[in-house]
Amino acid sequence: MKQIKVLGSGCTKCTKTAELIDKLAQESGVHVNVTKETDPQVIMGYGVMSTPAVVIDEQLVHSGSIPHRDQVQTWLTQE
Repeated sequence: MKQIKVLGSGCTKCTKTAELIDKLAQESGVHVNVTKETDPQVIMGYGVMSTPAVVIDEQLVHSGSIPHRDQVQTWLTQE
């Protein structure tokens, strides 16, 4: 199971990012654990300067915008 963190202040874009990832994972039958991280210290620990950001299995894969569906599908299918 992939551990996915959506980093951000809890803004609308951050919420939509988490919802998008969760929805696409369900549609694809991929088991994921999506959590939201709002602690600025934790977010800065990943070197993120703009949110929303996405961390998969402790690796930063995206930051600064809501990711495209195709991007999310690629993340979900990668081992």
